[in-house]
Amino acid sequence: MWNPNLQTLLVGTIMAVSVTLSGCDSTKEDAPNPDTETTEQATTNEPVQDSANNPDLDGATAQQGTPVRYDVAVWGTDKVESLAVDELDSIKSVFGEVMSTDENSLDYASNPAAKYRFMKTDAPYLDIIDSEKYLELGWYYANPTDTDKEKELSQNHAKKAYQLSRQLMGDDGGKMVADMLNSQIIKNRIVGGQKIELAKCEFYSCMLVINKAAAQTDNS
Repeated sequence: MWNPNLQTLLVGTIMAVSVTLSGCDSTKEDAPNPDTETTEQATTNEPVQDSANNPDLDGATAQQGTPVRYDVAVWGTDKVESLAVDELDSIKSVFGEVMSTDENSLDYASNPAAKYRFMKTDAPYLDIIDSEKYLELGWYYANPTDTDKEKELSQNHAKKAYQLSRQLMGDDGGKMVADMLNSQIIKNRIVGGQKIELAKCEFYSCMLVINKAAAQTDNS
């Protein structure tokens, strides 16, 4: 016959063994997976690409262009007819057809003046500003990254300014424009009998300012 005390002992032993086995299984489930850990480390340690050293990442490239060339040596071989600074109609005809006129403009020293524009508003400009004291020539100075059309117009404008300067100041006037196109700045200088207040080409703009009032006195 089955002994109750022995039965109780066996039941207790079986329960203890079950608890022990359950603890082992739980420990096994909580153990880290070496394969998973290796994959996470590989992902964390993966090198990050630097966009500064790899231009293909953002498609950014440095913009470069071709500098504009001005054939002043060829321009200087053309014969020109001399003009005086007060022969405004003849001066305007050198630049071509006047597209618009602003009678309420200002000159270099903010005196009342008339501005004659020889290009349409949306095109690289070519202007003459005339006042009682000053005659000013202004034109668009193309940048190396400009379009071929913009560069061509800039060259044509410079050629007209070069021609007109020779007509007003002789070969010295042409040389002065050539110097302007080579980034030289001329201030308060007598050139070919004319008083030059300022002549320069920079920041997309060329300007040549002749002091009409001072020219005759300084040339006498």
